[in-house]
Amino acid sequence: MSIIVKNLTHIYNEGMPFASKALDDISFEIKDQDFVGLIGHTGSGKSTLIQHLNGILKPHAGKIYINDFDITDPTLNLTDIRKRVGVVFQYPEYQLFEETIEKDIAFGPSNLGLEVEEINSRVKTSMAAVGLDYEAFKDKSPFELSGGQKRRVAIAGVIAMNPEVLILDEPTAGLDPGGRDEIFELIKKLHKEKNMTIILSSHSMDDMAKLAKTLIVMNHGKIEFMGSPREVFNSNISRLKEIGLDIPQVLELTMKLRDKGFDIREDVLTLDEVKEEILRIMRGRKKC
Repeated sequence: MSIIVKNLTHIYNEGMPFASKALDDISFEIKDQDFVGLIGHTGSGKSTLIQHLNGILKPHAGKIYINDFDITDPTLNLTDIRKRVGVVFQYPEYQLFEETIEKDIAFGPSNLGLEVEEINSRVKTSMAAVGLDYEAFKDKSPFELSGGQKRRVAIAGVIAMNPEVLILDEPTAGLDPGGRDEIFELIKKLHKEKNMTIILSSHSMDDMAKLAKTLIVMNHGKIEFMGSPREVFNSNISRLKEIGLDIPQVLELTMKLRDKGFDIREDVLTLDEVKEEILRIMRGRKKC
């Protein structure tokens, strides 16, 4: 499912003394089945953009096309779009409310008016997709689970709607490192196995470098950079730091190695690439 955003603008408190432009005439395109990392400092416009992509917020100007449907058209039935574009908000476990996991995941599909058999099938399929055994977990209360398991339930509830696009706003916020890694692995698996278009907002530059195919860097409501992780990170280190963003730790390491006299390639982005470069240099020194 492709997404085209044209000249999108959103203003909070328009006409008031404290009006602020959260999105400032931004345009971009996301290809079908892409994995997009959305990064930016707090207040850059990431969450505002996410809320526009399934019609939660309406723009003050501009258009959003999802598979040629103009979702800014006031006559469009947004229910159809929200079936196709699922959003997992930050701290999604706060949205869990049913007495059992099965009922919580079934809530969305039930509102679609589906047959009971189809609802049950979707619940089982989505639980399997997020790594929760149906028989072991279906009757448990969501509130008995760990933080990482609650996130899995929340994500299962969204994918039970069978979306073609899955948007996740800081899905690992507040989790310990183990829980964070589990959720990122789950998202990677969903993208691979279900061919979903993924849009992931995160502050973890290292994970973005490893997971995303395309990065969108936002700054004060505008798009600062858009491209592959290698294009964005390796070519814009100084500017990224200027706008208050970290860079992947691998890049910090390579910069320090170069300062020590190691002739490391400028385009490395992974630990494996750094390892290969160090071995290459050491082999060259032995020959000398």
